[in-house]
Amino acid sequence: MFPGTFDPPTKGHINIIERAAALFDELYVVIADNIAKKCLFTTEERKAMIEESLPDVENMKVMVHQGLTVDFAAKHGIDVIVRGVRAMNDFSYEFELAMTNKMLNPDVDVVFIPTDPQYFLIRSSQIKEMAEFGADFSPMVPEPVRRRLKEKFSEKRG
Repeated sequence: MFPGTFDPPTKGHINIIERAAALFDELYVVIADNIAKKCLFTTEERKAMIEESLPDVENMKVMVHQGLTVDFAAKHGIDVIVRGVRAMNDFSYEFELAMTNKMLNPDVDVVFIPTDPQYFLIRSSQIKEMAEFGADFSPMVPEPVRRRLKEKFSEKRG
């Protein structure tokens, strides 16, 4: 499984999903429904954007989950969590999270996939800020995401 908030999905996320789907027979992309986090897009919008961005990935299932990632893994018989990492800061955070998940569910392992270099600087928060101020963020997101971001921020501008 590849869990994340995906608010919005970026080309970096898409790259990790494609690469993970090539490694495993089945890949769950699990969208976190975290009530503590203020997201721009609903979980259903995020799910649709991922599915529209990857129509040819047949072994991918996109699902929404509220709760601990390891609980989703246990419920669905998943024993590998995929995490994308960009830099050492990401790795430090993800490594600590992997150790916590291992304590909660010893049957789950974590596989780290380093980002491809062209996606190294892409962050969802940065893209939302660029979209809000009308900057060109299109090279950083798939077309379905670009379209929805433009719609979302044109609505806000009113």
